[in-house]
Amino acid sequence: MKADRLMVLLLCGLMIVASSSVLAETRAGNLKEGQSLYQQHCLKCHGATLDGKGPDAASLRVRPTDFHKYLSRVKGELELEVTIRRGQQLTAMHEWDTSLTDQQVYDLIAYIRSAVPRLEMKP
Repeated sequence: MKADRLMVLLLCGLMIVASSSVLAETRAGNLKEGQSLYQQHCLKCHGATLDGKGPDAASLRVRPTDFHKYLSRVKGELELEVTIRRGQQLTAMHEWDTSLTDQQVYDLIAYIRSAVPRLEMKP
C-alpha cells in the first residue's frame, strides 16, 4: 500500500517536472519588437491594419492573408509559426526561417495576436 502511494507521488512529481520544462520552452514575444518587425517585413503585403491590403497586395496574384478573417483567427500560434518559418507555396509568402531568429518569430506572433486576438474554438 505504501509502495503504491510512493509510486503515485513519484509519477506526479515527474509529471510536474516535465510540464514545467515544457512551459519553460514556450517563449513570450515582445510586442514592440514584433510591431517593428511587422512594419519592416510584413506591412507591404499584409497592410497596416493586418487586413491583407498592403501597398504591394494589389500586384500579387494570391492576396495576402487578412488576419481579421475567421480562418486566420482560429489558427493557433504554432500554425502561424510554421507559416512564418516555411512560407506558403504558390503565394508571395516566402519563408523567413533563414532571416529571422526564433525570438523574432515569437515577437511577430505576439504582435499579430495583440492586434487580432485568436478566436477560441469550443467543442
